[in-house]
Amino acid sequence: MRPYLLLTPGPLTTSETVKEAMMSDWCTWDEDYNIGIVEVIRKQLVELASSRPEEYTAVLMQGSGTFCVEATLGSAVRPEDCLLVAANGAYGKRMGVIADYYHLNCRVMQFEETQAVCPERIGEYLDTHPEVTHVSVVHCETTTGVLNPLEEIAKVVKARGKVLIVDAMSSFGGVPIDMAALGIDFLISSANKCIQGVPGFGFIIARRSLLEQCRGVARSLSLDLYDQWSTMEKGHGKWRFTSPTHVVRAFMQALKELQMEGGVVARHARYCENHRILVEGMRSLGFRTLLSDDEQSPVITSFYYPDADFDFKAFYYALKAKGFVIYPGKISQADTFRIGNIGDVFPTDFIRLIEEVRKLDIRF
Repeated sequence: MRPYLLLTPGPLTTSETVKEAMMSDWCTWDEDYNIGIVEVIRKQLVELASSRPEEYTAVLMQGSGTFCVEATLGSAVRPEDCLLVAANGAYGKRMGVIADYYHLNCRVMQFEETQAVCPERIGEYLDTHPEVTHVSVVHCETTTGVLNPLEEIAKVVKARGKVLIVDAMSSFGGVPIDMAALGIDFLISSANKCIQGVPGFGFIIARRSLLEQCRGVARSLSLDLYDQWSTMEKGHGKWRFTSPTHVVRAFMQALKELQMEGGVVARHARYCENHRILVEGMRSLGFRTLLSDDEQSPVITSFYYPDADFDFKAFYYALKAKGFVIYPGKISQADTFRIGNIGDVFPTDFIRLIEEVRKLDIRF
């Protein structure tokens, strides 16, 4: 069933049991689906995200993670508000593009792609621009694999009374986050990331009191976050439009497997071990990582090309033939490729990967 392992930031390799969960059909109007699956997922997501679950609620949204980012920005930021986006990669920049499409009052604070977002700079900007009402940031920027200092960012944002929106697409479920402890107001992620489900929907975990204020703000029918939430609340798991039933059922199985593994802490430990074996092995072969160890996430790792003549496509297909699919680089300032550490993959898989790279005998 597995022609190769996906060593990517998502979609990623899923377990056989998650795939098997998609083998049944579900009726979107039936209580077995809405109450028995959707409502269970919503409750479990909030419990995963916050030490004070009573303050938060979860909304499931059809589409990719970007749909959920757009739904959040388009529903939570009013015309009279001002949004500050802290960006150090493609996904932070994308928030700025969404803001432009919606004609939001938005400022983008740009950082280098190989540099973590600086909390002090955010604080200084907020002190001199009191008109800012909302701050958004990507937790793990998979453009490079950098893990932005979320705790410190949250501290400076919340000390100034701003609404904090976090794109935790590639970190939620694989890196411990407590929304209540940090003061995060909206957190966005996707089914096919660290929870290890399959693509088809994303979710927003929101502070209930703030989500209740979003009524009538959305500029889009399909991406109206408040209306999607209101329908799910009143309909006990009912979606406004056709939901990806098979994908949702698979996600519930993925949540069960996360719990069986030992929760987020245990999964984070496995991802860190995957990353350690990968980096130590690649460095032993002469490859250099793009980021310093203190800014690197355990989610995805960027490596420099060994030299100007390096043929990434040949490298890619050679590894694919051995059962591993990796990812091209995405930054503009250097030639890189990326290898993901998340999904239903384990330290033994990375030991095998390093051995296959060694056999390629790449000269530096």
